[in-house]
Amino acid sequence: MYAIVKVGGRQYRVEEGDSLLVNRLREDEGATVELHPILFRDDEAILDPNELAKVKVEAVVAGHERGPKIHVLKFKPKHGYKKRMGHRSDLTRLEVKEIKMMSRKRPGQTKKESGDGA
Repeated sequence: MYAIVKVGGRQYRVEEGDSLLVNRLREDEGATVELHPILFRDDEAILDPNELAKVKVEAVVAGHERGPKIHVLKFKPKHGYKKRMGHRSDLTRLEVKEIKMMSRKRPGQTKKESGDGA
């Protein structure tokens, strides 16, 4: 069972127990975050927005980190102009705790079979 979630404009494939680095989130360490699924796969793939509203993907903020240093160099030939700069991205590490489907009928299940005998 896995889900494709969208966090900070990027998409990630996650399973229970996965750890992923995303762009910095404002939540504190230890806070629980609900991720928005755009695909859920258990026995079959679910893409319908109405069905995806029933899927909950919960993750915990494990910590805030900084990415590797990226070096940028500006250079203009024949003028002796060189400028070296760099930056490090602020990142958040998330640990996926739970992926669950709230309620769903089995394919072909009718109202009588579900136990609502009235």
